[in-house]
Amino acid sequence: PLRWRMWGDPDTATDPAPDIAFIASLIDRLEQEYNIDPNRIYANGLSNGAGMSFILSCQLSERIAAVGLVSGAYLYPWERCRPSRPVPAVVFHGTADEIVPYAGGPSTAFHLPFPAIPEWVDTLAERNGCSGAPAVLPSNGDVSGIQYAGCTANVVFHTVAGGGHAWPGGEPLPEWIAGRTTQDIDATRVMWDFFQQHPLQGSK
Repeated sequence: PLRWRMWGDPDTATDPAPDIAFIASLIDRLEQEYNIDPNRIYANGLSNGAGMSFILSCQLSERIAAVGLVSGAYLYPWERCRPSRPVPAVVFHGTADEIVPYAGGPSTAFHLPFPAIPEWVDTLAERNGCSGAPAVLPSNGDVSGIQYAGCTANVVFHTVAGGGHAWPGGEPLPEWIAGRTTQDIDATRVMWDFFQQHPLQGSK
């Protein structure tokens, strides 16, 4: 297929198991052929890629140290997400995303049951052991953020007011395709800083 499989039942055409196996084998190959740090393997993506990165946090949690999720399509059922350890996550989403709606539900592009993003991130934080009121991060232009408190594995959520289906700080796609791309935060830099702070637990 031309995209990652993210939600199908086992042994169906949309079952993500083959993609999970492929990525696990890719990590094995890289570890064999290159001098990589097995405690600092991260996954990130946009849209379908963010959905796949989330699945990896569920199914390869013993190998994926942290994930970065941008404009994510999160269709994988929570009941199938059984990580051996909670995985830190930094999340970005625009309120004007017309492809994966911030408020959830089907979009103009896909008639799929997308979750409401704030509620989905709340569930992720709960599953990562977070408790208490989140800390509000300093806002910058269109971008506001929260960091969940008391977590076993940290969760940070950045909301882009009026942001589209786009990578914040990246090269803008035409607005008629993706909506507006904010430059008020550099998701790549923020994500990398987050990754550097979160190797696999117990490593430095």
